[in-house]
Amino acid sequence: MTRDEEFQELRPLLFSIAYRILGSVVEAEDAVQETWLRYEASDTVPDSPKAFLSSVVTNISINVLRSARVRREEYVGPWLPEPLLVDPYDDPQRSAELADSVSMAALLLLERLSPLERAVFVLREVFGFGFPEVASAVERSEAACRQLAVRARRHMNEGRPRFEADRRERRELAERFLDAFRDGDVDALAGMLAADVQMVSDSGGKAPQWGKGVVGAANVLRLLAAMSGPLAAVGVVAAPHRVNGEPGAIFRDTDGRILNTWAIDILDGRIQAIRTVINPDKLAHLGPVADAWAVNRAANAHRHASGTPSDPTA
Repeated sequence: MTRDEEFQELRPLLFSIAYRILGSVVEAEDAVQETWLRYEASDTVPDSPKAFLSSVVTNISINVLRSARVRREEYVGPWLPEPLLVDPYDDPQRSAELADSVSMAALLLLERLSPLERAVFVLREVFGFGFPEVASAVERSEAACRQLAVRARRHMNEGRPRFEADRRERRELAERFLDAFRDGDVDALAGMLAADVQMVSDSGGKAPQWGKGVVGAANVLRLLAAMSGPLAAVGVVAAPHRVNGEPGAIFRDTDGRILNTWAIDILDGRIQAIRTVINPDKLAHLGPVADAWAVNRAANAHRHASGTPSDPTA
């Protein structure tokens, strides 16, 4: 097998490691490309290309994350990971770990960890690397990595959402929820929201912020009711789609361009959280992006013309 063939075979794994460390599709792809450039230029012939390349992409991702942390401190409004529609890496033996670790909720928990803790957790707990491989990847001793893993696991377990195991039921509930949103069925929406449901929107200051951080069933319901009719009236279509391994939706304008995504957390038969990404920079990897400001102006014009009340929490 040639060096290029080895790399292409391992590319899905390398991307999946980088994405979980960085929470960014674009930065993860850049980290993978930089890994290839280093591998191509290296005279090293590793015993295990998997271990070697995983180590390289991990180190690159750690360095990128450290600089990204500074930018995120200055980020306008709530920060959410870039939506991932399909995880390219699949390992049947670790399917549960892989699915859980890519959710928006899990990635936000990972944001609480230091870059080293995050890398160790991803390699050890998600991908099942042995501590010798983890130690080599992060350039720390095995003993230090074991301590980092313990701390990371404790932080993750303290805040980890307890999702229901039945993914089919969650998907069906999300689809009913989207149907009710499209139809403007307020009663149906109300029956599916948890009492402490929250709706968070990531616009980065580059798009309208539909829900800066709306908490509570009454507030979220009011926002959803204010949005559904005007968006439908200007041709926005919401289609069910898995987002970061969770039930969700992709919203498109009349030309089929991506307006925003929803990732929906469900527990005990209720919607616990709706996380929407509308920042165009975070949607560009999914395809052509809509002009959210134009859509918002058109929706507001319809709202005013029809007398639909605007939402004070938005």
